[in-house]
Amino acid sequence: MQSYLGAVRAFSIAHNNDGIGNSGENRMISLSVNGRTISVNDSPDTPLLWVLRDTLGMTGTKFGCGAALCGACTVHLDGNAVRSCSIPVSAAAGKKVTTIEAMAASPVGKAVQAAWIKHDVPQCGYCQSGQIMGASALLAKNRKPSDTDIDAAMSGIVCRCGTYNQIRAAIKDAAQSMSKEG
Repeated sequence: MQSYLGAVRAFSIAHNNDGIGNSGENRMISLSVNGRTISVNDSPDTPLLWVLRDTLGMTGTKFGCGAALCGACTVHLDGNAVRSCSIPVSAAAGKKVTTIEAMAASPVGKAVQAAWIKHDVPQCGYCQSGQIMGASALLAKNRKPSDTDIDAAMSGIVCRCGTYNQIRAAIKDAAQSMSKEG
């Protein structure tokens, strides 16, 4: 699997659909990831996804499509859900990057993860880090989301297993549990 992902990364960097290529010139870039300041020596054009996965070994964020169409690579950038496969690492410098690895440390992340388990959301599990990141970003800003709010926040995060009804129920449950806690 590692050699497959390495090949995908090389192809992604060379032929990224968003025009993000690797200039080949590495430089030190300072990032704030999950509350820690980290310096990485990478090309500024390298997608944030590959820096997280390959350079930092944080494999909770998944590669899905490499074109920001599926949402498996969703992380938070200054609290906003973004697709890390289409964000150059240089764009994350000076901003707060939060990955799935840090979700259990936040009250919103804990509530979302508990609701995910309660509602049996995961099936194959591949999209779950992106789904949880999208739901957490929504609930951090809107503690009482409507169905329309949920649809807008979660659009573009594809679940191949089709657990959209469970995802919606889990988001509503997490919102309700957070309102009880204050």
